[in-house]
Amino acid sequence: MLSENFQCWVLTDGKAGMESQCVGLAEKLGLKPDIKRISLRFPWSILPPQLWAAPFSALSSTGDQLAAPWPDILIATGRQTVALALAIKQASPSTMTVQIQNPTVDLKRFDVVIAPAHDRLAGNNVVSTSGALHGVTTEKLEKARIEFAARYANLRKPLIGVLIGGTNKKFRLTSANATHFASLLQQAVKDSGGGLAITPSRRTGEENLQIISNTLSEQSADIWDGSGDNPYFGILALADAFVVTGDSVNMVSEAVATGKPVHVFQLSGGSAKFSRFHQGLEQQDKTRPFTGHIENWEYPGTDDMTLAAEAVENAWNAHKN
Repeated sequence: MLSENFQCWVLTDGKAGMESQCVGLAEKLGLKPDIKRISLRFPWSILPPQLWAAPFSALSSTGDQLAAPWPDILIATGRQTVALALAIKQASPSTMTVQIQNPTVDLKRFDVVIAPAHDRLAGNNVVSTSGALHGVTTEKLEKARIEFAARYANLRKPLIGVLIGGTNKKFRLTSANATHFASLLQQAVKDSGGGLAITPSRRTGEENLQIISNTLSEQSADIWDGSGDNPYFGILALADAFVVTGDSVNMVSEAVATGKPVHVFQLSGGSAKFSRFHQGLEQQDKTRPFTGHIENWEYPGTDDMTLAAEAVENAWNAHKN
């Protein structure tokens, strides 16, 4: 663990899933990061990082500004942060740069690159993880267990946590998907005798959520309606098993981090990278396809966070020597 006196920046474009990976790594390192959420001006907002000239000029006034004093450690992720991270490195060679996910530029320009194995990156400074980094810790789960215990106390057991994503660049959650998914959840409840703790995302869509809600209206189920605190960590803490839609590497990785059974429901679409990710977890028996039945099995814990943190600590020691 690094000194808590180190100045650490987390640099993102504000996407929650990306930011949580950076913050999770910083916290694993024992650091309290200063979060910088950037917004870009045109034409930088549409240009690949290789074509950026004067990167700091790309910053819009609607986002955070970047200026000295520079941090000891910079943890960044996302295409829009790449050129800025390199510009900070040029302005402050003593800053150690950690880039999460494939930066699509020469990897050697960063001190550490952390990417999931399905990205197929290789290099002396590359750390390959089984999935996405995350902020799931024993302490956070225990806190959430206490906070949300009453909400789910009356649901039948086993408690099935259902994490629903939705349409993105690679997947589509269609009404047909939603109908089939809801029928499988209904079958799982009848088969197990359990209850459902469900949290959708903004990508789920009102029509799809209504289909799911209507189908499960007579089941022992709690569907978060978006009001109040998000029960996501409470579900991670309290559920006995999970059903997760396969459109989100983050959600699947976070469910797997609990060590509990994880069943994956695939939406329409996909990509070769997503296929490699899901195949890798299935081969390790960390996830299984969701067929309407809740299975109970054990698998070796996934400790990507320790792997990533140790790599950063080693790089820091080499960086300073």
